[in-house]
Amino acid sequence: MTARDTADDVRVEERTFPTLDALNAALAAEPPVVPGGTRAVPGEGPVGAAIAFVGEQPGHQEDRQRRPFVGPAGRLLDRALAEAGIARERVYVTNAVKQFKFVQRGKRRIHQRPTAGEVSHSRWWLDRELGLVHPRVVVALGATAGLALAGRRVTVTRERGPLALANRRGYLTVHPSYLLRLPDEAAKHAAYEAFVADLNAIREMAG
Repeated sequence: MTARDTADDVRVEERTFPTLDALNAALAAEPPVVPGGTRAVPGEGPVGAAIAFVGEQPGHQEDRQRRPFVGPAGRLLDRALAEAGIARERVYVTNAVKQFKFVQRGKRRIHQRPTAGEVSHSRWWLDRELGLVHPRVVVALGATAGLALAGRRVTVTRERGPLALANRRGYLTVHPSYLLRLPDEAAKHAAYEAFVADLNAIREMAG
């Protein structure tokens, strides 16, 4: 099955998916959207979660385990969520692009950022996914997630905070991987504290 056709010749865009399981089964049958992509990594969390977090794409560990946010950035997110009083098991986590885009260099798989076209191609799936979860607040973790959710380029440094994401109540903040890349420990600590402050504000928005 491709993004255009199903086994019964009905366009995927014209189908309805009553559950996340049904949506994810259709997504798993799709060919990879990005170079290096092998299989889709579905979102994770309860339907009806008050908060949904959307990242850029799965990483190496996420691709191996087929679970979102289980690598270094995911562990940092878990720590920040705990400090903000948000239980990971009560939120929904997913990505704008569902496959890991990478280039192989020796034994290493090097992350590559999705293009705007790849993000746009995957946006239909994300929109249906969030429609089934129906969160009160959708959080864009980074500019790529912001592009997918808002349908336009966003600038985290300028627009960070509450932000309308298409027709959804949203919040734009940094991706946890940004914090991991900061070389200066003082800057990293300050950025982490700002991220936890964002999560506290998000928790209050979600009620």
